[in-house]
This record gives sequence, structure tokens and C-alpha cells, in this order.
Amino acid sequence: MPLNTADFVRRSLSRKARWGIAETAFWLAAAATLFFLPERHLILNETAIIGLFALSLDLILGYAGIVSLGHAAFFGLGAYAAGIMAKHGFADPFLGLGGAAVAAAFLGFATSFLVLRGTDLTKLMVTLGVALVLSEIANQASWLTGGADGLQGITMGPLLGLFEFDIFGTTAYAYSLMVTFVLFILARRIVVSPFGLSLRSIRDNPLRARAVGIPVNRRLVAIYTLAAAYAGVAGALLAQTTQFVSLDVLAFHRSADVMLILVIGGVGYLYGGLIGAVGFKVLQDILSAWTPQYWQFWIGSILVVLVLVGRERLTDRVKALWPRPRSLAADRPQALPATKAQGV
Repeated sequence: MPLNTADFVRRSLSRKARWGIAETAFWLAAAATLFFLPERHLILNETAIIGLFALSLDLILGYAGIVSLGHAAFFGLGAYAAGIMAKHGFADPFLGLGGAAVAAAFLGFATSFLVLRGTDLTKLMVTLGVALVLSEIANQASWLTGGADGLQGITMGPLLGLFEFDIFGTTAYAYSLMVTFVLFILARRIVVSPFGLSLRSIRDNPLRARAVGIPVNRRLVAIYTLAAAYAGVAGALLAQTTQFVSLDVLAFHRSADVMLILVIGGVGYLYGGLIGAVGFKVLQDILSAWTPQYWQFWIGSILVVLVLVGRERLTDRVKALWPRPRSLAADRPQALPATKAQGV
């Protein structure tokens, strides 16, 4: 029986929401590293945090088409918010995550109206400017942030009141991986919803999206605010697991690194940020051990090769591992029957 348009879209999104074998294997492998790579928990913890940070950028870049060179503003604000809360007696990790998410979301909402005005070049400059202004504020407000000396004296309470943060990073990695997984599930549910479908239509053709009745500005403000909250949580994880915050969390290289991670992993399918984070940290670890002074040169060279070869040739093969809906040609909604005009 032919489906109408609403049923067709609902069924298509439902099939996209199903978990595939590759996705399940990816997260099982991530969980297995908790038990089989105990000596690598510190670097794996940083990888999980960077992966969540890259996922937050992918929400606005890959799905909404919003380019940003200042995404570190939300990451740094979340780190300082969680660190300041812990230093002043709010040592519960989840309470710090909530405070960081609210602070970053507020900044994202307040600046979204500036970011969304103008062309891509304007967005790049505005996002970069927001990050630079926030970095200078953190530098000048040394009475609150510690300034160039960094925010010290952060002491975190035990996770769930049971698990202390240890020097080997086991609790920290389990905590970061759990938060990343939960937020990934939420992001995955959003991008396969009608809201996510409308974001892709805005990314591809905002004029046509507005013409069919999609509230373009409200959709973009909503996803920009959500992405800011995600970045704030990533920054809070870094502050809580390292128990130190410096001006480095607001530096330009943070935004550049996360953009590079998405270039490596690909944009527009969520796993690009996670896979890119793993690839970036592995390359950084190997190259810095091999040539400590010139590892950035080799990563830059790899980036050039990716651009010349064509990143799509590599990432499209990775994307093919994730589930794709089966052909719905048989279920496609049929055109409405033509009717004759009635005389009045």
C-alpha cells in the first residue's frame, strides 16, 4: 500500500536510527580499551575528550553548514566554569558538567545572533573574535581564572561518591568515555529526527528551506546553542580529569586542531569527529616520539596529502560501514491525483 509523505519520511528516519554492526563494534572496542590498555588510559582520556569536542563542531559544520574558527571559546568557558565551581566547593563531577554546559550554552545563544549574520567569511571572523575576546578576559581576570599562571587548587570529589580520580587515569577515562557515549547517543537521535533533517536542508539550500516553511534562524540558533553546550562539557571533562585549567584551553590552536580532526575523519556523520580524534592522537603520539621538534610538520604534510588525494575517497569508505536505509522506491509516496477545477 503506498505511503503518504509523512509516513515515508518517518519510516526512512526510523531505519536510519537503527544501530548497525560497525557502530556496535566501534563502541565495544572503545569499552574494551578500559580493560586491555590500562597503560594508555591517560592518552585515551584525552582522545575521548577531543572526540566529544570534535563532535560538537560537527553538529554545526557537518549538519548546519556553520563554519567556525573560534569553537574553543565554548570549550575554554566550560573548562573554567567547571574548574571554578570545583575550587569553590562544588566538587561533584556531574554538577560541574551541568554548570559548564549551562555557561557554554548561554554564551552560544548570546553570540549566535552575531555569528549567523553574514557570509561564511563573516562567521569565521566573528567566531574567531569571540574566542580572542574571551581569552583576553580570562587573562585579565587573574583574580578568578589565575591568569597566565592557570587555575590551580582544583579538587574533584569521587565519581558517584565511590570512585576516586587516580593518577593512572582509569577513573578519568571511564568517566570521559561514558559522558561522550551518552552525549553521542543524544546527538545521534537529534540528527536522525525531523529536526536534523531540517538542518541538512538548511545546509544544502537555506533559501529553499525558508520557502517551504522551515524556521531557518531558530533552527540554527538551537543547534549552535546545543553545540556550544557539548563543547563546554568537553572542556569541563578536561578540567576535571587534569584538575588544572590554563589559558591554553582558549587558544586558537584548539579550534584549529578540532577543525583538522574533522578534516581527517570527515564531516556530516558524527563518527568523523571520533575517528578523526583517534587518528589525530595516534599520529601525534607516534610522530612526537619519533621527531619531537617536527611532529606538526609531518601532520601538516599528511593533511596536504589528504587534500590532494581527496579526503572523500577515504572517508566515504568509512561512511559506508555505517547503516544506510534500504531503498524505499516501492514505498515512495505517490503523487496526488489531478482534479478538475470546479466552477464557482
